[in-house]
Amino acid sequence: MHMSCCKSKCWKIGLLVVVGIAAVGWVVMALWNWLIPTLFVGGKEIGYVQAMGLLLLSKILFGGFRHGCHGRWHRNRLENMTPEEREKFQAGMRGWCGGRNRNEANDTPKE
Repeated sequence: MHMSCCKSKCWKIGLLVVVGIAAVGWVVMALWNWLIPTLFVGGKEIGYVQAMGLLLLSKILFGGFRHGCHGRWHRNRLENMTPEEREKFQAGMRGWCGGRNRNEANDTPKE
């Protein structure tokens, strides 16, 4: 039962990400088509696929694909936690991601 809950949550998050990216692409297209033809002589309207390409190009040129700084921040934060805080955080993440709790894994009878 817990696994189906996790799959449902993952599907919802995935769907939300896809809808969010599609919405941002539409916003880029709408802003371009509203501003560029009016501001620049010879500026043409673009389609949705072109807007998504423009969004990807701007991400490559201005944002890059690096996640190192953000990952380092999380690692430093985790290292600065006390063992109790770290265990509580990890237990919460296991519960959110659908992993088995350590207590559940140790419920097997011992001889």
